[in-house]
Amino acid sequence: MPSRPPAPPTVDGAPALELANRLRPVLVRIGRRLRGEVHATGLTSGQAAVLASIHAHPGIGPVELADRERTSTPTMCAHVDRLEGSGLVARSRDGSDRRRVGLTVTAAGERVLRTVRSRRTAWLATQLRDLTPEELAAIDAAVEPLQRLAAAES
Repeated sequence: MPSRPPAPPTVDGAPALELANRLRPVLVRIGRRLRGEVHATGLTSGQAAVLASIHAHPGIGPVELADRERTSTPTMCAHVDRLEGSGLVARSRDGSDRRRVGLTVTAAGERVLRTVRSRRTAWLATQLRDLTPEELAAIDAAVEPLQRLAAAES
């Protein structure tokens, strides 16, 4: 007897593909709006993402950073050059391997990151105020699974 292909994953009876089609544009619109909060700092959203990644991984090199951010090394070096020129990032040579350059966020870069985070959080909090307690509970329940999706490597 031939085996059947497995049924698609479902969420409350709806195929995962259907859920993905409904969720994707919502996440894109929210992401676009949050990225827009960066521009008041004078950075592009890409530069802010690079700055945040360097902050999360102090001492990271440009090549590893490019891999992490899924961009080319020349593109990453251009971002890093602009951030360094703005005084937001510092390069330092590795004491044991002078060929290796490590990146760190400067005090000015820390201030910019705090501003970006606070602007994004304020915008999001303002939007959440318009929701019902039930809607807030539903979003709260979705945060952990969405974090797992965001952390998934693929």
